[in-house]
Amino acid sequence: MFGTLGGPELLLIFIVGLVVFGPRKLPEIGKSLGKMIGEFKRASADFQRTVEDEVETEKLRKEISSAEYPAPAPAPPTPAPAATPLIREAEGSVPTSTLLASTADMSGDKFSGGGGENPSS
Repeated sequence: MFGTLGGPELLLIFIVGLVVFGPRKLPEIGKSLGKMIGEFKRASADFQRTVEDEVETEKLRKEISSAEYPAPAPAPPTPAPAATPLIREAEGSVPTSTLLASTADMSGDKFSGGGGENPSS
């Protein structure tokens, strides 16, 4: 229905615009139309890039999900553990601290102060 605009059609549009808007407003309108067309082109190019990126990402996802991966190599054998236990507590013995002077110090009831002195004196 609408073909490409040739020279006569553009001249007619320019004359109608000149009559309707006047000679002072026509450059402003042309400038704003040019900016609108530029923004539309940038937005459409950005949209096209986004769609192409999504299509490429979807292809990669399908490719990765359908790919067959080889079985992992078996792990090298680990050396046998030593015959002697490494932790003494596992044998049932509890290490004692040299800082505690008596069993009364372990109960938390008395504090000897390290010198065995009575705190009430």
